[in-house]
Amino acid sequence: MATVLSGTSGALYYKPAGTSATFKEADVDVSNDQITVGTYLNFKVGDKVQFSVEDGSGGTGTGTLPGGITASTDFFVIAYTASTGVLQVSATSGGSTITITDDGTITGSNVFAVNFETFQSVANVRSWEFEVTREEIDVTSIGGTLGQTAPFRTFISGFADGTGSADVYFTDDDTGITARLIEDVTQRKQAGATFKLYMDSVLSSGTPDDTKSRSIELEAVLTSASYSVSPDDAQTVSIGFRPTSAPTFDFSKS
Repeated sequence: MATVLSGTSGALYYKPAGTSATFKEADVDVSNDQITVGTYLNFKVGDKVQFSVEDGSGGTGTGTLPGGITASTDFFVIAYTASTGVLQVSATSGGSTITITDDGTITGSNVFAVNFETFQSVANVRSWEFEVTREEIDVTSIGGTLGQTAPFRTFISGFADGTGSADVYFTDDDTGITARLIEDVTQRKQAGATFKLYMDSVLSSGTPDDTKSRSIELEAVLTSASYSVSPDDAQTVSIGFRPTSAPTFDFSKS
């Protein structure tokens, strides 16, 4: 017999906006062990990131990462200057800057990429919603045989679209992922903002086991923030977002 799920099994995980960037060999400064990844991004000290080679459209590319940087390995941001776009990372949280030994090698449209690595749980979320809609395309034609009743219009389905929102509690913690989600609405460069919306979050060692959970994952742009302050209720912020590409719907358990 099927079990109806309640909202208590849901969860919201998030990767911050402005935490995805690309760079090339000329952006690697071997003498100072730093990389120019782009100005006015949103990397914070302590962010866990990984490096890769991409083909210019987000797929896997060909090339060799700069010496001292290994693909599929966690690094930690120890410095990022928004006005210059200069990034420095360490191999451990709070550690010293890694030594970069060469510029790496890429050809053609390939690029180096750095991305925020791990989804973080938005602990202070009250609820979330995500709606999928389809365009209605009118393909009604004239000239048919008319009877006693009025003819009906004919429609076919067009493109899909989605909109979402999350209500989070406003707290005095200004460093956590909830605070970043709220602030990210005004972040100009949104690349990297990604939501994982769990209808049924099954934890393993403190994190969701995606082979047993049900979720919707989407890269997004943040579109609005509505602040609610009342003496009769907890302060909340309603965050609006919409996907930038097709979401991934995972509603079955393996």
